[in-house]
Amino acid sequence: MNYRTNDEEATATLVDRELSRVFGNENVFRASKSIGPGSCFPQELLAAVRRSSVLLAVIGPRWLEVGGSGGQSLLEDKEDWTRREISEALETGAVVIPLLVGGVKRLRHEDLPAEIGGLADCQYRRINHRNAGADLMGLADDLVKLLPELAAAARSNGYQSASAPLEEGADGAGGAGVRARGIKHRQRGGIGNLNGDLSGTFVSEPQGPVHTGSGHLYQAREKYLGRASPATEAP
Repeated sequence: MNYRTNDEEATATLVDRELSRVFGNENVFRASKSIGPGSCFPQELLAAVRRSSVLLAVIGPRWLEVGGSGGQSLLEDKEDWTRREISEALETGAVVIPLLVGGVKRLRHEDLPAEIGGLADCQYRRINHRNAGADLMGLADDLVKLLPELAAAARSNGYQSASAPLEEGADGAGGAGVRARGIKHRQRGGIGNLNGDLSGTFVSEPQGPVHTGSGHLYQAREKYLGRASPATEAP
C-alpha cells in the first residue's frame, strides 16, 4: 500500500484489511504492518516494492499538499517516500493503480515531478466511503482478473467475484467460479493497454504480487501477490 501519512491512512488500512481477507495477509504489504521491529525501514520498503506486481497508490485531498521547503509540494522532495515508492514501481514495471478517495480529482502531469509523471496516465479506481463495500469488492475483482495467481488465493479464502455468473448446485444455491485471464505485457517499464476485462492504462510487465504502498512482489509463486505500505511513513 502506498499512501501519504496524514492524508488517507485510515483508507489505506481499510483497503489493506479487505484485500488481506480476500487474498491472504501474506500477499498484501503495508509498511506499518509488514515491516518487523528492528528491521531496516528503507531497505525493507524498497525491497518490497521491487517484489510487487501491483502498487496501489491511495490518493486523498492532502496528497499534493504543500509542505516541503520553499512552499513546494512534498512530492518535489526526491527523498519523499511516497514519490520514491511510486518511482520504483514504475521503474520496475509494476502495475500502478491510483486509488482516488472520495471526490479527489484525477492527477495531471503538471501536478507531478517528471520522475513519476506516468502516474497521471495510469487508470485509476475510486474509493468512496459511502460505497466502500462495493468499491472494495470491485477492486478485488480487478486484481483477480489482473493477476491470475491471485485467483487461487481468493478461492481458498472463499471469495466469490461480484461479477461471476452463478451456477445452479444440487441444493439450489449458486456457486461462483473466479475467472482469471493471463495478460501479455509487451514492454518493460512502459505504459500499455490491458488485454482483459480490466480496461485502462497500466505499466507493463509486472514482476510480482500486489503492492499497496512500498514493497515488491516475489517472482512466480514466491512473489507477493498483493502488497501495501505507506510511502511516507517514518522509520
